[in-house]
Amino acid sequence: MRYSALTQRIAGDGAAAWQLHNRALQMREQGVDILLLSVGDPDFDTPEPIVQSAIESLLAGDTHYADVRGSRGLRNSIARRHRQRCGQVVDAGHVIVFPGAQCAIYSVAQCLLDPGDEVIVAEPMYVTYEGVFAACGARVVPVAVRPANGFRVDPVDVAARITEKTRAILLNSPNNPSGASLPLKTWQELASLCVRHDLWLISDEVYSDLLYEGEHISPAGLPGMAERTATINSLSKSHAMSGWRVGWVVGPKPMTEHLVNLSLCMLFGIPDFVQNAAQLALDRDLPEVASMREEYRQRRDLVCASLGQCQGLRPIRPDGGMFVMVDIRQTGLSAQRFAERLLEGYGVSVLAGEAFGPSAAGHIRIGLVVDRPKLADACRRVVRCATDLLEARRA
Repeated sequence: MRYSALTQRIAGDGAAAWQLHNRALQMREQGVDILLLSVGDPDFDTPEPIVQSAIESLLAGDTHYADVRGSRGLRNSIARRHRQRCGQVVDAGHVIVFPGAQCAIYSVAQCLLDPGDEVIVAEPMYVTYEGVFAACGARVVPVAVRPANGFRVDPVDVAARITEKTRAILLNSPNNPSGASLPLKTWQELASLCVRHDLWLISDEVYSDLLYEGEHISPAGLPGMAERTATINSLSKSHAMSGWRVGWVVGPKPMTEHLVNLSLCMLFGIPDFVQNAAQLALDRDLPEVASMREEYRQRRDLVCASLGQCQGLRPIRPDGGMFVMVDIRQTGLSAQRFAERLLEGYGVSVLAGEAFGPSAAGHIRIGLVVDRPKLADACRRVVRCATDLLEARRA
């Protein structure tokens, strides 16, 4: 039987990246001691007031069709949060709610891009981006960043890749996998490029609440950017709500009208009991959220300190997010081979940098998704793996 070209276009390295993770899950099910650091799923429970809000909403009967755009209350809360962050004047009409940031990015791409359009993306990039744009028939134009520069994109490199086919730029700050965030000056230069060449900017800000150094810049608030920026965010990382599937887009009102039409065909909204819980998450200053952020920061510092003392390993300290990239090139293995050896021989599951693009070759991504004692154990295992490889090379 024949299948559509679409599903063939969206397969590739990004989809294949999860094979090692799936192997780790199988080993764990078989009783093998595996420390799973290969997926960005927070290990914290969703704060209790959020859970209780959903329970009360369920008991109140909020289990029917919801507003396709998202409830007005939740959209008002998202708009208020966005105004406070970047100063852009928005209201509920600029917001549409989706089941997660992944769905939000896919929907924005479908609304903005046609076959043959080009999208400039800083690389290393999140593993699903390429598939998202391939689904539209658009082509990703990667902008390689340098580990020596902390994986931060250079606007000069972006400018060199703009052609008459360029339709949009997608940037993720803080970045997954690198944790690099972009300073104001860089955003200003990128905004100038967007205005000059009449480009859309898709700003993926899902890790903005997990920033440890510097200030988060939301580029929609820069001059000339409000009418050309789609800001993507969610509660998955900041509030440990990955399984709740709550994300959103803030953008120009004409864009939200197009997104509503797409949502009608695909989703028909997300449940009101989930939206009511999400609204509470945004409206309440929950101490659990600050505690989780501080714990992630301490985990980052633990990994960088533990691995930084080992010959053959060089952790690249991230500004934010929930991952640490580690340069393993001195061990003599590719990142994929190192990750395979680390899993099979030492019981630690990580993702190989090549899954995120050539710029991350020779690096592994470690997720900060277990408690500090387990993370310290994982670091010891990574050090043993690297040490054993170096000793074997010297023998």
